[in-house]
Amino acid sequence: MTRPPAGPLAAVRLDRPWLERHMPHRGRMCLLEAVLGWDMTQIRCRASSHRQADNPLRARGYLPAACGIEYAGQAMAAHGALMAGLLGVPARTGYLASVRHLRLRVTRLDDLTEDLTISAQRVADDQDTALYAFTITCAEQELLTGRAGIVFGPLARADRP
Repeated sequence: MTRPPAGPLAAVRLDRPWLERHMPHRGRMCLLEAVLGWDMTQIRCRASSHRQADNPLRARGYLPAACGIEYAGQAMAAHGALMAGLLGVPARTGYLASVRHLRLRVTRLDDLTEDLTISAQRVADDQDTALYAFTITCAEQELLTGRAGIVFGPLARADRP
C-alpha cells in the first residue's frame, strides 16, 4: 500500500498538521500522527497519543482498548479526505453509525510503549454509507479488530431537524 503515484496529493506530507487541516478533529482530539500509506481502498496510520497522560479519551487514569474505535474512525476520516482530494471534490462529513465484530485482545492502550498502527480498509460503499474493516496493532501484536459503518448525506447533515 502506497500513496497513489499521481495527482494533487502525490508529494504532500501526510503528517499531523495535514490531518488537523483535513479532519474535524483538532488539538489533543486529533489522535493520529501521520498517514503511513494509502490507496483507493485502504489506509495505514501511526499514533503515539495513547501514551499521553492528557489523552482526552482517558478515563479513571487509563485508556480502555475500546477507545481504539476512535483511532480507527479518525483513520477512516483521513482516508475520506484523501479520496476527496484525489477526486477533486469536497470531503464529506461522516458519522460512525455502527461497530460490528469488535474483538478486543487487550484491555487498555496506555500501557503500550510502542506506537500504534491503525489500518482501515473500505469494503463497501455507496452514496450515503461506507463500511470499513479495521485493525489496530502495536509492535505487530493485534490489539483490536472490527468493522465500522459510516453514514454520510441527509442522515449526517448538521442542519437536519
